[in-house]
Amino acid sequence: MNPAPAHPVDTIPVPVSRHAVTFVLITVFLDMVGFGLILPVLPALIEAVGGMELADAAYVGGWMFAAFSIAQFAFSPLVGNLSDRFGRRPLLLLAIFGLGADYLFSALAPTLFWLFVGRVIAGVCGSSYVIANAYIADVTAPKDRARAFGLVGAAFGVGFVLGPAIGGLLGELGPRVPFYVAAAISVLNLIYGWFVLPETLPPEKRRRFEWRRSNPFGAFKVFARYASVLPLCAILGVYFFASAVYPAIWAFWGMAKFGWSEGIVGLTLAAFGLITAIFQGLVTGPVVARYGEWRVCLFGLLIAVVVAFGYGLAGSLVAVLVLLVVHGPEGFVHPMLVAMMSKAVPENAQGELQGGISAMMNVAMLFGTVIFAQVFSAFLQPDAAFRSPDVSFFLAAGLLVGTLLLFLRLVKRPEVA
Repeated sequence: MNPAPAHPVDTIPVPVSRHAVTFVLITVFLDMVGFGLILPVLPALIEAVGGMELADAAYVGGWMFAAFSIAQFAFSPLVGNLSDRFGRRPLLLLAIFGLGADYLFSALAPTLFWLFVGRVIAGVCGSSYVIANAYIADVTAPKDRARAFGLVGAAFGVGFVLGPAIGGLLGELGPRVPFYVAAAISVLNLIYGWFVLPETLPPEKRRRFEWRRSNPFGAFKVFARYASVLPLCAILGVYFFASAVYPAIWAFWGMAKFGWSEGIVGLTLAAFGLITAIFQGLVTGPVVARYGEWRVCLFGLLIAVVVAFGYGLAGSLVAVLVLLVVHGPEGFVHPMLVAMMSKAVPENAQGELQGGISAMMNVAMLFGTVIFAQVFSAFLQPDAAFRSPDVSFFLAAGLLVGTLLLFLRLVKRPEVA
């Protein structure tokens, strides 16, 4: 099914300063830093605080990521709709303040329970990227959004370079130290944004706030209201579910299969983030202009299948590093699908759309992280009939094959000019 706008949306974007766009990208970057810095130290932190072995720590870690996703699922639609009513600026600044407070809170958490509470706070405040996407949609023309969302993806990637790297290095000083650093960075970003961030949604384009639109389950109504996005929603949902294997088990998998230290976990995650940033930030625009969104997305899905199988078969760190390089084009998938979806809704519903996408993404990530962590833990237990740390990757690869088939079946290939 070929997604097409419900009505014309080629409006003139709101003029905005270079500082404001830079600030939005920095905000997305810091969100990813905060998410990434915990990954290298999470296994050791759970083992130490909970007094458990690695297999059980992976199980707990899966539920910890699930708590993060539940919070984002519950609050992202509310944040998106509030931004459609009151503007992007106040909601974005409030979310940044909340993230800084969360990092400090997590640094002081004394038990697993309070670490879970910290993950919930991070999920609530991490909804800032919903507003960031709506902000970008406000200031870019529809034809330029694939490239713009690619830059947002690049900010995610760069954050994933520094986040795990910081977490791995500072983790040598203690697993809580990275959180203090992230809290300080968030405060600096809040001060910067207070002075440079303008509003991009003028009063005449705002709409009345309605609680029913902010219902986390009601957020899915945006996909029914604009039916042309439904096929892309299904594809994105299965894709996010399968991709949850990486945050769910990567650090645990590396430690169990190869005996990686926190530093090596951080190195591999940093390498992945760097490669993703290069592809999304520097390559997305040119390849979309040459080949179109459909073909670029298809290629990204093909790569996703190959590398998921590859990680399960990898026998050394060198093989993993080679796969990380090959993994780069998968970074096209998310911005391509979001760009296609954004063209199918009017300008005053971009916040609602991004909230709906976030809700769907977090439900998919919620189930994905729990299931992949449970599978990993089950096949690593001493009494397992078949012991292997790789089963989750093979399961994810099979789901990605399904995603690829859904894309070919539901999204019509555009005619060649």
